[in-house]
Amino acid sequence: MAGRPASLSAREEGSFAYITIKDRTPQILTKAIDTLHRHKSEFFEKHGERGVEAEKKAISLLSKLRNELQTDKPIVPLVEKFVDTDIWNQYLDYQQSLLNESDGKPRWFYSPWLFVECYMYRRLHEAIIQSPPIDDFDVFKESKDQNFFESQESVIALCTHLQALASAVEGLDENQLKNEFFKLLQISLWGNRCDLSLSGGETSSQKTNIINSLEDLKPFILVNDLERLWSLLTKCKKTREKVPVTRVDIVLDNSGFELVTDLVLADFLLSSKLATEIHFYGKMIPWFVSDTTVRDFNWLIEQVKRSDHKWMSKCGTDWENYIKTGRWVYHDHIFWTLPHEFCAMSQVAPDLYAELQKAHLILFKGDLNYRKLTGDRKWEFTVPFHQALSGFHPAPLCSIRTLKAEVQVGLQPGQGERLAASEPGWLTCGKYGIFQFDGPL
Repeated sequence: MAGRPASLSAREEGSFAYITIKDRTPQILTKAIDTLHRHKSEFFEKHGERGVEAEKKAISLLSKLRNELQTDKPIVPLVEKFVDTDIWNQYLDYQQSLLNESDGKPRWFYSPWLFVECYMYRRLHEAIIQSPPIDDFDVFKESKDQNFFESQESVIALCTHLQALASAVEGLDENQLKNEFFKLLQISLWGNRCDLSLSGGETSSQKTNIINSLEDLKPFILVNDLERLWSLLTKCKKTREKVPVTRVDIVLDNSGFELVTDLVLADFLLSSKLATEIHFYGKMIPWFVSDTTVRDFNWLIEQVKRSDHKWMSKCGTDWENYIKTGRWVYHDHIFWTLPHEFCAMSQVAPDLYAELQKAHLILFKGDLNYRKLTGDRKWEFTVPFHQALSGFHPAPLCSIRTLKAEVQVGLQPGQGERLAASEPGWLTCGKYGIFQFDGPL
């Protein structure tokens, strides 16, 4: 697409992309190898010697991958047949076609960061599926589950708040309803800080009651389009007699505490009648350490339901019921774990694009979704969000993201420069957040 800036890549020493490829990704692979090793006896109990051999094979493949990455070897095609193998290998050919003959093959430190980081997680998955009978093992499951268990007090506080709200929601006036809507959106935003890929897979749970911190965190919201979300959904609510369905789609990011904040928001959207149905989108394979898969989604709801805490358990029961009655719908699609920017979705995954077009509003959670929305490019800070989307407009959409990558658009003139002067790591520290909307005015 003409006029778009260059992709972020690890070729610039000291950049966040460089640090990710040089330090964080090898650390994540080392942790994955360690996880496999620690489950050796479990593999033996389940599968006998075949399980032990499979564990050795997976570790060997991951060690090879780590070495390729650390020595900046050429990117090689995927070999194991899977639903997306051909699409991935076509994309590798496309990356090759962008290079001059003198550049050789696509490589870890020179190709676009978005592509090579996604490729690393896809190769990690390939190592597992090449190692039956442990080919359904999720190397990130333990850390995702740990994040949930370590955030228990915050989860209880949030579920208690939601249940109190549910019993009072009918009596709230429009302004009170709006304030509660904004509060739960902010909780969902700051829940996005719990990202295990940013911490190299180390724990990043939520141990304080986030509800009490919202006022203090408001100055760190750099783009705040909450009023536009409210305006859109209240307009839908007022025309419910003509259009009985208001559908909100949530493209999920992290499991654990962040997923709880998203489910709490989704619950409120139904009880407040701002929406009539919620569609969630997760990943088909383990991804970026803490991203939500269908197993994580169902597991977390089951854990909440089985809690000894009255209000937490009530939330789990309600959420299970929403799924049974079709008011909550979970989807996964292989596109979410491809390396493509979202502006390619209508060509690469027209079925998914058509599904998103059915929504009245799409909420895109987290940093990876933002990178894919904007193409992970070196945009000027003041470029309008609509322009950076490069034609991706299935429905009105909003990015809800704490900043953990060196891409941000739609800022006021001078805003980015002032932040850089006062806090050099502002783009990647997860301290700042955005609610960035694109849709009709």
